[in-house]
Amino acid sequence: MSDSKDELRAVQAALGAEHAAVYGFGVVGGRIGEDRRDEARTAYDAHRARRDELQRAVRDLGGEPEPSAAAYALPFAVPDSAAAARLATELEERVAGVYSDLVRASTGTRRGNAAEALREAAVRAARWRGGSVTFPGLAERAATSGSSAPKA
Repeated sequence: MSDSKDELRAVQAALGAEHAAVYGFGVVGGRIGEDRRDEARTAYDAHRARRDELQRAVRDLGGEPEPSAAAYALPFAVPDSAAAARLATELEERVAGVYSDLVRASTGTRRGNAAEALREAAVRAARWRGGSVTFPGLAERAATSGSSAPKA
């Protein structure tokens, strides 16, 4: 069983990750080659939909959704299509990590939705990367700092 405060914190962290992903995929879309532009648009739309869903979830838990920042620091320069694909991979890996936290902190339908979001992010990361990892959302987190929310 999860504690409602822990669950609210995990939902807020996932919301923060989705805010950052929406911003980051705006950058990806502006730099990615024409051959992957539809893929970037699909990811952008998916993150916007998850963001909206998480805002509702925060309210359902009695919280006030954290607002999006005006801008986010990117983890590296994105001057071209290759860097945009690396950024897309990084964004998806970070989102997967935050959703793994939400899976642990929630139950019922919310847990199922978090698991589905984790799976979707892992699949998109594998597509952007060109390969998969053994445990999406876990291995990547071991290599990053303790913060759940991406800095994207």
